[in-house]
Amino acid sequence: MTEIPQTTASHTVFEGRAFRVRLDELRYRDGKTYRCDVVEHPGSIGVIALTDRAEIVLVRQYRHPVRRVLWEIPAGTAERGEDARESALRELAEETGYRAARVEALWTVYVTPGFCDEAMHFYLARELAAGEQSLDEDERIDVGLFSLSDAERMLANGEIADVKTLLALQWLGAQGCQLGSESVDRRD
Repeated sequence: MTEIPQTTASHTVFEGRAFRVRLDELRYRDGKTYRCDVVEHPGSIGVIALTDRAEIVLVRQYRHPVRRVLWEIPAGTAERGEDARESALRELAEETGYRAARVEALWTVYVTPGFCDEAMHFYLARELAAGEQSLDEDERIDVGLFSLSDAERMLANGEIADVKTLLALQWLGAQGCQLGSESVDRRD
């Protein structure tokens, strides 16, 4: 059985808008100690949004840490104290303009548990009604509707390169979802 070490000290070393970083001192029963950097994150959501025509809604935006423009499922950080389902509905509406009449919780995963406590909650959104985006000042987001085969091609050619969207596409494929055959790239 894997031993859980004792935390002997914990200090916040950075506090930003999106996350905090703390330094923990850990000790095992044999007396050995080590330091562990931990990113504290309020959690996030990812939305697999499907239109009535069985198209997946993807968003395209610039991701500065990787210096690339990527297509992704709508996603975002949960507001502290906000219910994950409400976060999913809010992020979908803000990023895409779509409002969902049906939202179903799918699963939760730890994104990078080696150094971060972020849990990402995935939701399936259906019965979408189009509307206006409500973007933050620093957001520039394009919205597109794609068939599963087109999204899989985008994954193969690197236009989709993030793990949350890969998981979403794998889940759709495993469910035997048949997405629409025509793709629409709607640029706002």
